[in-house]
Formats: sequence, structure tokens, C-alpha cells
Amino acid sequence: MAEPLDVTEKLGKTIRRLRRAYNYSLGDLSEQSGVAKSIISQIEKNETNPTLGTLFKLARALNSPIEDMLRGEDAPALVEKLGPAGTPLLVSDDGRCRLRIIGWIRTVELVQWYYMEADPGGTLESEPHPSGSIENLTVLQGAVSVMVGEEQFRVNAGETARYCADRPHRVLNHGDTLATALMVNLLAPVTAAGHTLDGVV
Repeated sequence: MAEPLDVTEKLGKTIRRLRRAYNYSLGDLSEQSGVAKSIISQIEKNETNPTLGTLFKLARALNSPIEDMLRGEDAPALVEKLGPAGTPLLVSDDGRCRLRIIGWIRTVELVQWYYMEADPGGTLESEPHPSGSIENLTVLQGAVSVMVGEEQFRVNAGETARYCADRPHRVLNHGDTLATALMVNLLAPVTAAGHTLDGVV
């Protein structure tokens, strides 16, 4: 039976796994954390014991609690579980649309994820998001109309629309039945990364 890994080796493996999950090179993680690339490489290879300050910088850059990094794969799989009362609810000005915030609060500046319900006649008005943001709307039940500036288009159950969210926009339920949808806002940093992956400059 293999001997359990010591803390330092667990840490090195965890940092390497998280870095690759973010698609970071050693240089990328160095830039994000402020820790020298050579030090990160030594930690991943179990060649050095990092100081608490270094560990804090890496944990912040990798969005992972220090205690979980030290536990490595022994860290619990469940990150967070919320009951109905713990899921924030937003209501539109007309009272006919409801947004349940089901996205992770730690990523709210990158991705915003909602479950939307729109009563007949309901209108959800939104101010512009940061330049380059894209809103994704998947209608689960009913149908809605989306207006972005002067443009308007219909989205039926089972359809997904992606549209520019860096200008005033609104979602309207013109039907006579409840409409439900999933809404995911990809804010500017995420869409910029997507353009890079697609080879778009």
C-alpha cells in the first residue's frame, strides 16, 4: 500500500492541477499572483516549502482556500449548497418578473447566472453591462421577446439567444402563460477570453 503524500507534495500537485484547470502557464500564474515563476515551479515539483505569504498569494490567484490547497485531493467535493431561503430573489419594477440568483457570488464580476420567471405582461428592464458583455437566454417554457436598443426578436421554448448586453435591453412576456428561462450574463473579461480562444483579435 502506497504511503500517504506529505503536505508539501499534496500542495504541489494541487497547485499544478488548479493552474492547469485555469489554463494558466507558469508565467500566467506568476503574473496573477506576484510569485516568481521559478518559485511556483519548485513548489509544484516538491522542491521547496512555500512561506505563508506565498501560499496566500497563490490561493488568492487560484480562487481556492488555503486549507483546501493543503488538503489536496482530500478536500471536500462539495463547495457550497444553498436551500431555497439562501438563493437571493430579485423582482422587476412591475412585479411580474422574478430572477433567482443561482450563480456563484465569487464569480459575479465574470459570470451572472439566473433562473427567470415572467408572468404574462411582465417586462424585465436591464441597464447596460460592461462593454463587450454577452447575455445568453434559454427559454424553458413559454416564449419571450427581447429588445436590444431598437432591435427586437422572439425566443421560443427550447431556443437560446445570445445578444449584446452592453446597451439597454429588456425581456418581455407578451403571451398569456408563465414564461421561464435560464439567463447567463458573460461579462467583458469572459467574452474577451472567448474571442481569444476563437482566434478573434
